[in-house]
Amino acid sequence: MKGPRSHPNPLLRRRALPAGADRNLWYRCIRRILQVGMCAGWKVRVLNRHYEPPRGGAVYVANHQSFLDPILMSFALRRPMSYMAREDLFGVPVFGSLIRSLNAFPVRRETADTAALKEAMRRLRAGRQVVVFAEGTRTPDGRIGALLPGVVLLAQRAAEWTVPVVIDGAFEAWPRSKRLPRPGSIVVQYAPPIPQSEARKLDAAELMARIRGSLIAMQTDIRLRLRRPVLHYDRQ
Repeated sequence: MKGPRSHPNPLLRRRALPAGADRNLWYRCIRRILQVGMCAGWKVRVLNRHYEPPRGGAVYVANHQSFLDPILMSFALRRPMSYMAREDLFGVPVFGSLIRSLNAFPVRRETADTAALKEAMRRLRAGRQVVVFAEGTRTPDGRIGALLPGVVLLAQRAAEWTVPVVIDGAFEAWPRSKRLPRPGSIVVQYAPPIPQSEARKLDAAELMARIRGSLIAMQTDIRLRLRRPVLHYDRQ
């Protein structure tokens, strides 16, 4: 069995983005700055980048370990990304304007925010890529929690592709109990995209279980390969 790879999708190796893709120079410049900054502070490995769809709307369903996750999730991909970010961040002077300029849009946590879901669906149907931290909040212990049901709506009705993404090591680098981050080793790994036609064959519970199961399996594999303590989950 071949291990995870670390090269981009061959269809995205050229500088030119696919027709219709966002060519936001500001986004690309900030991404480059963040790439340099992240790699200066942490040892970051990104695996299976070749699973990035070369075109079409794609929702990336990721676990949420730290404040670093929005940067880690997509900084090694080629196509621009849109992000759901909690609503109160957009009220922070300067920072709110910055994240909005980098394709973020607000979501109200702990409620069924139909406006945020509609905006995510609009962007997906326009052929863009959207990140969803489907647990809704940062993990308290590194484990992957239950996923919010809005993921199913996006996967079955709007996204051509659903890509599970696991981040591991960011919790150790910056747990929610600490005010400041510390150096460490972080791995980001992508799973094979699930096409919309396949997502529609599953009911909501089956699709949620498949995505979460993929995240847990990748996390376990990463921790075994790096000789980190494996995180155990109750059988469901």
